[in-house]
Amino acid sequence: MSTRLRIRIGSETFTATLLDNPTVTAFRARLPLTVTMVELNGNEKYYELPQSLPTNAANPGTIQAGDLLLYGSNTLVLFYETFTTSYRYTRLGRIDNPTGLAAALGRGNVAVTFELQ
Repeated sequence: MSTRLRIRIGSETFTATLLDNPTVTAFRARLPLTVTMVELNGNEKYYELPQSLPTNAANPGTIQAGDLLLYGSNTLVLFYETFTTSYRYTRLGRIDNPTGLAAALGRGNVAVTFELQ
């Protein structure tokens, strides 16, 4: 099983390292996936998956730019800013080098492709 994820946003491509957990196993089974992610709070993009994934939510304390997390059981969230949080998420993985991520994602909704590398 690949632990490497390619994330394509327009002409930009980012690589991410996935964790080894039941949530990631279920997520990988849905790839490749191209979705329109919705802007929220000036720090994240999210997409409501049509089916729930297994969860093991915890409060990370600080969200890092490049974190790929699951909120609830079906909201895929890609963060492009670092900030503290009181919310609980299930970790999926993290973009290896998030430099340029915020610029690639832009200010509005955006098409994002997730595929195994």
